[in-house]
Amino acid sequence: MNIEKWLKNNTSSLSGKTVAITGSTGGLGAPLCEYLSRLGASLILVDRNATRSEAHAAELREKYGVTVSLIQCDLQSGASVREATKALIKAEPDIFIHNAGAYSIPKKICDTGFGNVFQINFLSPYYMIKELLPTLRKKNGRVVAVGSIAHNYSKTDPNDIDFVTRKAASKVYGNAKRFLMFSLYSLFENEKDVSLSIVHPGITFTNITAHYPKLIFAVIKHPMKVIFMKPKKAALCLIRGVFESTEKNTWIGPRLFNVWGYPSKKALKSCKNDETEFISTESEKACQKMYKEN
Repeated sequence: MNIEKWLKNNTSSLSGKTVAITGSTGGLGAPLCEYLSRLGASLILVDRNATRSEAHAAELREKYGVTVSLIQCDLQSGASVREATKALIKAEPDIFIHNAGAYSIPKKICDTGFGNVFQINFLSPYYMIKELLPTLRKKNGRVVAVGSIAHNYSKTDPNDIDFVTRKAASKVYGNAKRFLMFSLYSLFENEKDVSLSIVHPGITFTNITAHYPKLIFAVIKHPMKVIFMKPKKAALCLIRGVFESTEKNTWIGPRLFNVWGYPSKKALKSCKNDETEFISTESEKACQKMYKEN
């Protein structure tokens, strides 16, 4: 099966639907927006870099004739996220896709008091989704959130919620994705009007994988491009999430070993009930800091 055939068999028109996407100009975001535009969706690009977003929006409008609007948002800033969320609520999207992510970046403490990797990958999107729920309920909408196989790399630590004391980037990032995924499972457990889809792209060549020292990256980047799926194919997992929801503790990702192949739904056994309850409780506590003006 090729990508075109897969799209024909697994998607339908999104004409009349508005889809908001974070991280729309990145490695997965670019092909994701292409697919959504081809299906006729109107897009809201939620990104930090206004120049890149403007250029991407202009290209999509010219190529597909779709409506594209922009909301600037720095996920490291609680104030920026609050303003962007207000704009999103006014825009009334039918579908919200959280695709943006940050892996190995210079560490800083955000205005909420949490580390920036935790803020970007978990707390900001969790707040945005919670605030968007009343709007999405009016449209029987959907949330698509990008998880990661990195959530398997560590368990949560009550003494270090955001892993700010950890040095391994894989664990800091994995902890944030663990919080995102399992907090959303809990948040949506009794939700009747808005559906949730947790998806993951496996391993693909994007800015997140380009975090190695320059010399090492120069050596491994070409084998990575050959061995792992290209973003264009990996983004199909996100597209499937637009059309198929996931029940608690299931996700959509590459069929073979969570790394290769077309999307399939699988059960997750990586987080026990007591840890999920802990994540849910701490998520709500953390989210309260997003409501405070700093």
